[in-house]
Amino acid sequence: MMKVSRDQVAENRQRILDAAAQLFRERGFEGVTVAQIMKAAGLTHGAFYGHFASKDELIAQAFAHVLCPGGEGAPAVGIADYAEGYLSAGHRDRPGAGCLFAALGTEAVRGAAPARHTLTQAIERRIEDFSRTAPGETPEARRRAAIASWSAMVGAVVLSRIADDPALSDELLAETKAWLGG
Repeated sequence: MMKVSRDQVAENRQRILDAAAQLFRERGFEGVTVAQIMKAAGLTHGAFYGHFASKDELIAQAFAHVLCPGGEGAPAVGIADYAEGYLSAGHRDRPGAGCLFAALGTEAVRGAAPARHTLTQAIERRIEDFSRTAPGETPEARRRAAIASWSAMVGAVVLSRIADDPALSDELLAETKAWLGG
């Protein structure tokens, strides 16, 4: 049997995390099996346990993978500029490549503690990032604006994905963007 190099192990792990993050956002936690994730990663089901102890561990690691620098990343622009891409039809229509919070937030509420902790840390980072450019005279006012703005964006994307009326779906995105100053 041929030994797998450290580089190959790291590459395989990356492929599993990429596949899991995309599939979870597209189908939810219960809508995806480990076998489906491994197939999407181009690996055998048996190779999973060389990387993760359980599906819950994979969920937490996939969250961290997407939410850490190099994943979604911190916004480098003001809230209105960030909203321009976030509140777009392209983002709405591609949940597998979009915001983890808008795709899985309601499911994550019932998730395992490690996954929720990873999300909590990411929420705090996002609020801090937006607070740097949010309107307001004081740090408290900027934080309040950052929380309200990001909450509105996530909510608008969730609602726009729920709506089966295309005009209403587009309106939810457009009016939230306009409210944010975009």
